[in-house]
Amino acid sequence: MNSRSRKSQPGQLPLSAVLLLPVLALAGCRGLGSDSRPTVAITQVPPADAGGPQKIDFIAGRVTGAGQDDRVVLYARSSMWWIQPFSNQPFTTIQPDSTWKSTTHLGTEYAAMLVAPNYLPNPKVASLPPVGDGVLAVTTAAGAPGEQPAITKVLRFSGYDWAVRAADSSRGGEPNSYSPDNAWVDKQGYLHLRMTLLNGKWTCAEVNLARSLGYGTYSFVVQDTAHFNPFAVLGLFTWDDMRSDGFRNEMDFQLSRWGIPDGKNAQYVMQPFYVPQNVSRFTVPAGAVMYTLRWAPGSASFSAVHGAETISQHTFTASVPTPDSETIHIGLYDYHHNLRSGTAKPTEVVIEKFQYLP
Repeated sequence: MNSRSRKSQPGQLPLSAVLLLPVLALAGCRGLGSDSRPTVAITQVPPADAGGPQKIDFIAGRVTGAGQDDRVVLYARSSMWWIQPFSNQPFTTIQPDSTWKSTTHLGTEYAAMLVAPNYLPNPKVASLPPVGDGVLAVTTAAGAPGEQPAITKVLRFSGYDWAVRAADSSRGGEPNSYSPDNAWVDKQGYLHLRMTLLNGKWTCAEVNLARSLGYGTYSFVVQDTAHFNPFAVLGLFTWDDMRSDGFRNEMDFQLSRWGIPDGKNAQYVMQPFYVPQNVSRFTVPAGAVMYTLRWAPGSASFSAVHGAETISQHTFTASVPTPDSETIHIGLYDYHHNLRSGTAKPTEVVIEKFQYLP
C-alpha cells in the first residue's frame, strides 16, 4: 500500500465479498482496493504537426486518484519534449471534477504527467521521466491525424513577408492572447498593430519576418507612441524561435512605461535584461521616431532620431549574440494586465517603414 491510498472502513462483509478479496488483490487492487494507483488520461488530442511558436490548440484530460494539491504537467514533442503551454507556466490545474484543460503548442506527440505538489519539471527533455520521484502517472498520445494545422496569416510590409501571430505568448512574463485581426497594412503600406478588448479579454498583436537577415542595420519608422497607456508595450526585437535557451538571440527596442505613468517610455535592451548594463532607458517625445540597430560582430549600436534630433544612442559590447536563425519581430502587448484597475483604453500603433541594410 502506498502513502496516497485510502483506508478501507471497518465493518462486516458478506461471505461473497470476503471470497472476492484475494482475486481483487491479485488484480492489482485497482478500483475497490486501497492500493489503486493514480492515473492521468488525455481525452482531447490536438492535431499532429511539426510545431512552431505560431501554432496552438487545446488539450484536455482527466485524472483519477489525485491528491488535493497534485497538478498536471504537459509536454509537446517537436524533436524534443517541450513543456506546455510556456516554460514560466509549467503547471495545469486539476478541476474539482478531476478534469484538466490547457492550451499547447502543436507537436507530433503529446504527454500529460500527474505530479506531486513539490515536483519541479524540466522545460525540455529528450525522454519523459518515469513514474517515481514526484511523478505519479504518465500518459502519451500521438497527434490527431487528418486535422488541418494552424494557418498563419501573412502580411506584405516594406517589401517583406511577415507572419501574424495567432497563438498565445508569454511576452512580458505572463500569458497574452493574440488575434490576427489586430494586424493589417493600410493603403499607404503602413503596418497597424492594435491591442483591444475581445469578448471581455485583451488581445494583442505581433508580426515577424519569415526569414533571418543576420548582421546589418535595421531601421523602423514608428508613429507617435507617447500616447500609450502605461501598460502598453511595443517591442521591436530579434528573436530566434529555434534556440532552446531563454533569451534566443534577443535584442530589443521596448517602448513602454512598464506601468509607471510618469516613467521613461523607452529602452534599449541586450538580453538578459536583469544585467544592469544590458538596459539603457530614455524618453521619446510625441511624433514619429526612427529607431535604428546596427548589429556587427561584438557590438550592437542603438539610436532613436526624432526629426533631425538624435534623442538617444547607446552601444552594447557585452552579451552581443551572433547570427543564427533569429528573425525580426514587431509586437504590441499588455504588461501586467491582471494587476491594473481596468481603466486602460485600446491602443494602436502605426509603423510606417522597416528597412534592412547588410
